[in-house]
Amino acid sequence: MKISSRFTVAIHVLSLISLNQNIVSTSEWIAESVNTNPVVIRRVMGKLKKAGLIDIRRGLGGATLQKNLEDITLLDVYNALEVVEDGELFQIHENPNPNCPVGANIQDVLELILVKAQDAMETILKEITMEELVKVLTKKIG
Repeated sequence: MKISSRFTVAIHVLSLISLNQNIVSTSEWIAESVNTNPVVIRRVMGKLKKAGLIDIRRGLGGATLQKNLEDITLLDVYNALEVVEDGELFQIHENPNPNCPVGANIQDVLELILVKAQDAMETILKEITMEELVKVLTKKIG
């Protein structure tokens, strides 16, 4: 089980829009870069728009950033995509055997640890801006 790929697709979309401001960023054009269906891109872009990160002009207008890259953290993107419910990054298996000492107690023990792990991940995502990510990407591109 993995975090939805919508998160990384959204980062791809935002990076592409920011690096190609002179190009009309339509869902079809972005879909070519992501190598997916434009419908997937439109769904992701709809969530980014709802979060106030991009603006979308219908038709051939394309998308533009609504915030500066330094004002967008990876946590903002993560939250915009509603990748997971609050506190539910990890799914604990249901219905362990209550007659087993481990089965009767494992969920409570795991919950404490997994909530801490999710908090740690979200703290890291909050510290990284799209500006930092795009700078590294630009260097990698050359």
